[in-house]
Formats: sequence, structure tokens, C-alpha cells
Amino acid sequence: MVEGKMHFRRMDEGTSEDFALLAAVHEANIRALPDLLLGMLTQLTADGTYPVDRLEHSLQCATRALRDGRDEEYIVCCLLHDVGESLGPFNHGEVAASVLRPFVSTANYWMLAHHPVFQVYYIGQHLGLDPNERDQFVTSPYYDRTVEFCALYDEVSFDPDYRSEPVATFEPMVRRVLDLQWTPPT
Repeated sequence: MVEGKMHFRRMDEGTSEDFALLAAVHEANIRALPDLLLGMLTQLTADGTYPVDRLEHSLQCATRALRDGRDEEYIVCCLLHDVGESLGPFNHGEVAASVLRPFVSTANYWMLAHHPVFQVYYIGQHLGLDPNERDQFVTSPYYDRTVEFCALYDEVSFDPDYRSEPVATFEPMVRRVLDLQWTPPT
């Protein structure tokens, strides 16, 4: 927790001391982000409608990527790809992508943001949606990456018999990927 209090009523009245305090708040928030996201991840157990809850789905997704030898950033994206479900059920991919954007590559950001549209390929016919909706992005350099993410990791990770790694396996990876030192804009 950051000690002190800013003293302005409007931001344009703030002093250098006020904004040094604001910078400290941002730094503290960035340090707390891994715990916040891991907490959001563990809250995904509330959804028991699927064959496995969304926490187990996320763990299966990340475990498959880990066992396939994917890099840590990709594995963390697999783990956290659905943390935005509760906050943005209609745009959960964009929510997760936006939170992770400062920490991940453009390719992984795009994959996260667009994966819900790509998942429609597997479920669209049951919902009256166009399964080929993803084809609007066929010219994207990240199209194949997102197709692969959905096919190899997201779509197949609802198996009650699959033995996934626990959250503790991924926690150090989350902390390393989200280890960004914030510097105030100049």
C-alpha cells in the first residue's frame, strides 16, 4: 500500500509530488497484478455447467501448451485467456488481451483478443452463427496462430479425464511474464 494522499481536486492542479505519488500507486498496482489475475483465475470454478469448470479448462489449456514446449508467454496467455469471461462475457478475449497487452507480443495480444471469434468455428452451427466468421481475418499475420491456439489448446480443453498441472506450476511463469517496470510518461 502506498502511503500519502494526493491533494488536487482537478488533475491540472496537481504538483510534482502528487504525480510522484501517483507513479508509486501505478507501480504498486503492477506488482499486484499477478496476484489479482491468479485470483480471478481461481474464481473461475463457479461455472460448473461445462464438463469441467473454467479454471480446469484454463489449466488444461496451459498444461497442453507447456507439454508441447511452448514459451512462457504463450503458456501464460493460454492460462489467462478466459479471465475476462466474468467482466466481459461478450468480449472476454478483448478484456484478457487488453490487460495483458503491455506484457505480451503483438501476436499473442491479437490471438487473445480474437480467439472467441475463432472458437465459433467449433460451435457456430449449434448457435445459429456462421462457423466461418473467423475468415474475415484470413489476411491477418496472426490468423494461423489463432486457429492453432483454438484447435490445439482451447477447443480441446474440456476433458474431465485430462490430468492438468496445478496453478502453482504456472504461478512463477505469470510473475515472470508480468514483471514489467512501469515508468511514467515523459
